[in-house]
Amino acid sequence: MKLSDLLSGLAENARGFETRVKKWQEEMEAKGDGLMASARRWQENAKTRQEDLNKQIQGYLDDASENVRAQWGQMQEGWDEQVAKTRAKAEELRSKAESMQAEDYADWSEAYAATMVSYAQQMQDEASTAVAAAAEARAKAEALKKSD
Repeated sequence: MKLSDLLSGLAENARGFETRVKKWQEEMEAKGDGLMASARRWQENAKTRQEDLNKQIQGYLDDASENVRAQWGQMQEGWDEQVAKTRAKAEELRSKAESMQAEDYADWSEAYAATMVSYAQQMQDEASTAVAAAAEARAKAEALKKSD
């Protein structure tokens, strides 16, 4: 699988999520409990999607040198630590926000969602830069092979 395919998948997931969110918002008044169950199922399926992505990444690493795998391991460890801290902080804030009045909690939830989308967009931008750098590096490596 190419890195561009991973980004295309990410973009498609984002588009699909935006569509689902719009539909959820439209149906919220009519199907409150059922809609919440649907949102929870989507979140539960996120684990499967992440596992699939991890398998794809592992495929790249299986072909890499030990040095590359070691560096990637350090980077992945830092990333996982930061994600865990962000989730913990969000849960702490969410538990405090749940005691707010319904309208205030809705406002807080929307602001949190917007912040997470913004963060995801920043990560997508970083991923795009990484894909471009990877393509350039691969092209240089292939050119060096041909010149040897």
